[in-house]
Formats: sequence, structure tokens, C-alpha cells
Amino acid sequence: MTLALQIADRIHALNAEDIVPDAAEWTRHAFIDTIGCTLAGMAEEAPHILMRVPGVAECAGPALIVATNRRTSVLDATFVNGTASHALDYDDVGGVLGGHPSAMLVPPLFALGESLGSTGRDLALAYVVGFETMCRIARGVHFHHYDKGWHPTATLGIFGTIAAAARLLHLTREETAAALGLGASFASGLKANFGTMTKPGHVGQGTRNGLLAAYMIQRGFTASTEGFEHKQGFLDVFNGPGTYDTAKILDGWYGPMEAAGLGEPGLKPYPCCGSTHASINRMLDLTTTYDLRPADIETIEVMPHLRRLPHTNNPDPQTPLGAKFSVQYCVARALADRAVRLTHFEGDAHFDPDIRALMARVSARPHPGMPSDSPQQWGSEVVVMTKDGRRLASRIDDYKHIGPGGNPMTREELWTKFSDCAERVLPRGQIAPLFEKLATIEAVGPIDSVTSLMAVV
Repeated sequence: MTLALQIADRIHALNAEDIVPDAAEWTRHAFIDTIGCTLAGMAEEAPHILMRVPGVAECAGPALIVATNRRTSVLDATFVNGTASHALDYDDVGGVLGGHPSAMLVPPLFALGESLGSTGRDLALAYVVGFETMCRIARGVHFHHYDKGWHPTATLGIFGTIAAAARLLHLTREETAAALGLGASFASGLKANFGTMTKPGHVGQGTRNGLLAAYMIQRGFTASTEGFEHKQGFLDVFNGPGTYDTAKILDGWYGPMEAAGLGEPGLKPYPCCGSTHASINRMLDLTTTYDLRPADIETIEVMPHLRRLPHTNNPDPQTPLGAKFSVQYCVARALADRAVRLTHFEGDAHFDPDIRALMARVSARPHPGMPSDSPQQWGSEVVVMTKDGRRLASRIDDYKHIGPGGNPMTREELWTKFSDCAERVLPRGQIAPLFEKLATIEAVGPIDSVTSLMAVV
């Protein structure tokens, strides 16, 4: 039996009543957070550029482009909304995936669900299945896949999109396996493009490709179910012989569930690359503990786990997106403002002369005491030398984003982040009702009652 067929068996094995409480809670939080980030992302330039590309969103259809009154095809709405969901790099993260799981699930589920008349319960089940699929595949290919330069959000997340779509479209086992095989050819995304619009574009294109694969197979297109293990298939081409373990992909599905915390899902408290978060957290710890001010600082040494640094060691960011991938900028902001906010990545904020002067005192290097093969991949230590000669250090070995693996956001914290994001594009009167619908997603009937609250007339 091919690997795709074995994965397909697992994709179709879960029922809604099997979802454990922790996974259900995470799913609700993920829907709230992802829609909030998508709405905020629609205030950015990237999704609007897509809507000006010839052929994109030109035809009418059943699926809403959020924060507009435009309805278009499922594929085009997914392309635009998916890009918006990741445009601010504020959406959730998954430690096992090494990327952003919910951006690959929530936008395509809403677009497809609108066209099918799906319920919130349908979407919640499809989400858990999709989350499980991308995490299980990640377990088999990481961390070689991540270190090689692929963007796992897209290259692995596409299989989660396909799995979720297979459940909503009621694909057969064989059709699901073929869609996974087709997805192996559609997968793409390079970390070389981090800090540009192409990174969120990976999500838009990846979610579109995942739905496209499911649609194509449903209508009779053919693909090999050996797309993973063939000698010229996904595993050997994307990773390389001897760098993956198919047993880790197949073992232990839903027991325990990745969405219940095993996949290390978490929400972002800061609107920038997740690899900067541990360093921000430690800088904030030092700042509040010792009441530090920029004028007190001689030097700051930032030492994150080595996997956090290749794409964030950017001492001279030239764009707001580039600043999201500059650990030097993010740490300087944490010290100077005692917070890292959306406004810090808008306009010319990254050229603030006071921040630039502080950044000149920040150096970054991999932590010598955090090995690459450690199960703890999200640590950092920040060492401050003050002008009066003090050496102040703060270290965390494995920063947990706010979620099942850390300290879950309270309802009030979820609302604060969601409303802050949504207020950028939605009328105020729609925000609280939308939040309530998302907070009880599995109890919602046809999901157009939710998407209607994301529209702007």
C-alpha cells in the first residue's frame, strides 16, 4: 500500500465526536486568530496587488474576499484571503510543522465551505484532520526539510489543505490519495523569499493549489499515489535519501491529537516572525525586571537557537516586512517601547533614528549551548551590558507560544488581539458578533452566517 493511501485512510478515520476537548478549544482559538489576522492583512498591499493581477478574482462566484463586498471563485478567494492571512506574519505557529498551520486551513475551508453550504461543525472537523496531516508529515521530514530552506508552511501545509478539502468534498480514499500525490507536485515555497510579499504569497498559492488538487482529482484528473515514496517523488527530491522516516509519518495519528497540543500550536503575541519571539520575550523580561532604558545600554547580545537565526539575522531591514525578520529590530523595539506592536511594522517605523542607534548596539549569533538536535528548538538568551558595568542575562530554553503547549490566551486576550486586527477593516458593529460566531464555530449552522460578518459593503 502506498504512503498516500495509508495517509488517506487516516484522513478519513476521524469523526466529529472523536475530537477531544483540548483540540476543540484550540480549533476555536485558531479560527478566531486566523480570521483576525486575515482581516488585518487585508489592510496590507499584497492581497490588493493580487486582485489587480489579470485573471484573479475577475469572475463572480460563491466565495467572499474578506473585508470587501466581492465574491469570486473558491480558488481565487482562497488565493487572496490566504495571502492576507499571513501578510502580517501575526498568525499562529506550530512547532512540529515549523510554520504556520492555520493559515493553510482556515481561509480555504471558509471559501470551500461557502460553496458547499458546509456547517461550522464540518469546518471544525476538517480543520483538525488537516492539522493532523501536516504535522504528521512534518514529523517524518524535519528538521532536515526545514534546514534545507523549504518553507514548511506551504511545502507541508499543502497536504493539510488537501486533507481538509477531502473531508468537505467527501472524496473517496483513492481520490484523497491521488490528491495528495498531485499535491506533491504542487508543493512549493523557499525561505529565501522571507521578508518579502512572496512569503505570504506562499500561503495564498499553497492553499489555492491544495484546493485545486482536490477539485482536479474529484473531476477525474489522474495522479500517482506514489508521489511521496517514489525514487523521484516528494521525499527523495525535497529531502533526500536517508533524511526522512515514513514510520514517523504513519505512527500515532490522533493519539494524542496534534491539535490538542502535541503539534505545539500557539498564538503569536507579537506581529513578527515567530523565530524572533523568544528573544523579544527575554528582552522584555530584562527591561521590566531591571527597568532598563535605551540610554542605559552599552551592548545587547542576542543568542537564539541556531534554527531561529538564519532568516532573522537582519541588522539593516529596509522594508516593514524585512523588519519583521530582523531580530535586531524586534529586540530594540522591545527595549525602547516595552512592547512590539503592529504600528512598529508600518510606514517608516523601521527607520526611526533612535531605534537605528539602538540596533547598532545589538549583535546576534547562535547560542553555543543550544544544540541543533535538541527537542527544544525555540530558546534564546539575551545578554545586556549596561553603561555602569552590569552584565544582565535572561534565558529561556524553549519558548512556548500562547496555546495548548504554553499558557492559553484568555477570552479577554483573544478579544483584544482580534478586535485590534478587525478594526483595521471592519465596521465596529460587526466585530463582536463575528468573534462570538468564531468562538463557537462547531455550533454554527451554514457558515455564510459567519462570512456575512466579514464583508464590507
